[in-house]
This record gives sequence, structure tokens and C-alpha cells, in this order.
Amino acid sequence: MRVVLFTGKGGVGKTSVAAATAVRCAAAGYRTVVMSTDPAHSLGDSFDLELGSDSVQVGDKLWAHEVSSLHEMQRHWAKLHEYAVEVFSTQGLDEVLADEVANPPGMDEVASLMWIKHYTARGEHDVLIVDCAPTGETLQLLTFPDAAKWWLDKIYPWSRRAMRLARPVLQPMMHMPLPSDEVYASLKDLLVDLDGMRKVLTDPEITTVRIVLNLEKMVVKEAKRAYTYLSLFGYVTDAVIVNRQLPSDLHDELFQKWQRIHHRYQLEVEQSFAGIPIFNVPLFDREVVGEKMLARMARAIYGDGDPSARFVTSNSQRIDKDGQDFVLSLKVPFVEKSAVDLSRHNGELFVTVGNYRREISLPRVLARRDTAGASIEDGELRVRFVRRPEAAKETKR
Repeated sequence: MRVVLFTGKGGVGKTSVAAATAVRCAAAGYRTVVMSTDPAHSLGDSFDLELGSDSVQVGDKLWAHEVSSLHEMQRHWAKLHEYAVEVFSTQGLDEVLADEVANPPGMDEVASLMWIKHYTARGEHDVLIVDCAPTGETLQLLTFPDAAKWWLDKIYPWSRRAMRLARPVLQPMMHMPLPSDEVYASLKDLLVDLDGMRKVLTDPEITTVRIVLNLEKMVVKEAKRAYTYLSLFGYVTDAVIVNRQLPSDLHDELFQKWQRIHHRYQLEVEQSFAGIPIFNVPLFDREVVGEKMLARMARAIYGDGDPSARFVTSNSQRIDKDGQDFVLSLKVPFVEKSAVDLSRHNGELFVTVGNYRREISLPRVLARRDTAGASIEDGELRVRFVRRPEAAKETKR
């Protein structure tokens, strides 16, 4: 199955582009499902249809789905939901309000991740198009699987054992219920699902990300930040889509000023995203609503091309042999060396850029070596690993 994620700053037309791509994929004969992960869903508005919490067929070989976090909590994580309701109830909230607030922040995104996994596991479709939330929320969404792996490996086993021992002693003194083994089992299922999802999302053979933007300063800057952080976490960006470009034959003074602004940022986009296909979409003479206009937008974006194709096939992370050393290269475009913080603990390398930190589990060949410096070259972070002194001595013997 092919998975394509669309992200971008709010208001750039990301949902329309995602829906248009889905329409074109279905027209090409692919069994296609388009799914929204944005809590403020507008996917149904693009099709001019009412969508629910389950997949709905909206055309020949085309399905659409707006994920509901409340629905997903009740269907898949009932024990976690029941425990949260119980906790809030003991704090004085009435039952109805406790049920409402028992969905923790971010569950929309987590529920969406689960559906990506469900669709890929079922194999009922050829293409999954994901209309992601605006950039900031999307980055939080895509870091969930890494966080889940860390909790599953480091915190969960210790926490569950400790709670089994402490629960009989602590519960009589507590004014709220402590999590039971059933709650921990449900939590483990969630963490395992997220860890499995991580493998799907970071597999460039399956999943790529496309950034939608308009030619405005703040939008372009956010798109560049998104590209940096997506690369940091191992996601491959295979296209940039510049939406709502003004036609060239405008004579009004106001629009001519905007044309000059657009031209300036068009050059910046072309320079910043060199090596990634850039698709330009005109500002249409009517709203992009309904299947007919979505098909028109898709033709403007992809021409006669296949929108499900992988336009970039390179990986954002690789390991190279350099003489007796190994070099781990990680793509981090637009980042200066001073903005990167590196640390290492046992077999894990921690890379921090801005507000995001990624934990990289080192393969055995690197984990047995010492790090010997790092550099930023051509938009890549390159970390050198050398033999430990004692290993070098053993080799000489």
C-alpha cells in the first residue's frame, strides 16, 4: 500500500490538495481512501458531502474518512477511557463532564495513527491519502511513535512492576483509583500499535510527505522548518506544492504588487527545496469544492503523471564506511551546527534540533564504537564513529 501525507500551515489549501490527489488516484484505477487527521475536519467540505467517523464511499474506487477521537477511544481503548473517567469523577466532576474530558489532548492524532495502521494492515486499498492537521500538530503527531517506543522500552516495564507491588499499600491511602493490570494491558496495546506504526511511517517505500504552501513569508518559513523536523525523524518529503499562484496577466496595481512578492518567495522556495519536485497550482476562478473542481486541481498539479508515485526515493538517514571509520548521516536541512545538540547513552544517540529531540537506536556496528565528532555538510548531520582503543589493540595482536 502507498501512503502519502499532506501537511502545511493552516489555510494554505492542504485539504483541497489532498482531496484532489485522492480523486486523481481513484480516476487512475487505484482503490483510494483519503483520511483527515485534523480535529477541525474540512475534508467533507472539500467533497461537499457529510462524512462520519467511519469510511464512506464518495466515488468510484474512492472512500473518505474523518477520524473521531471519542469514537476511537470508546471502540479501541475502552479501559483507558473508563479509568480516566473514574479518576476525574473522584476529583468532583460530574459523570457527563468527566466522560467529555477523559479524552486526553492529542488523542485525535493518535486515533489517526491507528487508522493508518489499520488501512495498511487490511490491504483493502492501494493508496491512502492523509490530510494532516496544520504543521505544528502534524509534527507532534509524527513524533508520537518515537515517544511510544521510548515508553515501551524504558518506562512501561518498570512502571507496571512497581505498581503491582505498590498498589495494595498505596490504594487505601489514595483518594483516586490506581491503574489496574487491565489498564496497563490496554496501554501496552496502544504503545505496541504506535511502535508498529512508526515502521510504516518511516519506510520510504511506503510513506512520503508532501508540503503544501503559499508564497508568503511566514508560510515559506514554516514549510522550511517542517522539512527540517520531518527529515530529523526520518520522514521523506517527496514533493512541495505551491498553491494559489496568481496568473501572470494581471494589470491591477494591487495584484501586481502581490505578483512581485510571489516571485521573490518563488525563488526562495526553488532554492530551499532544490532536489525535490515543486508543483505549482494556480489560483482558480472559483472555489475548489466538489469532485469536478478537485479533478481540475489534480490536473493542474500532476498533469499526466501518477500522483501516487514516489517523486524522491532517497532516505533521510544512512551509514557509510570511511576507511576504518563509519559515518552516520542524517538529513537536517537549513540547520547550523550550533543549533544541534548531540548526546549518547549506551547504544542510543540523541539528536536535538530546536524543540524536537530524536532518539536513534544505533546498530551494533556503531554501538561498539566511540563517537569522534560531528559536522554539518550539505544539509546533513554527519557523526563519525571510530574504533575504541582496546578494540584497535586487539586487532593489532
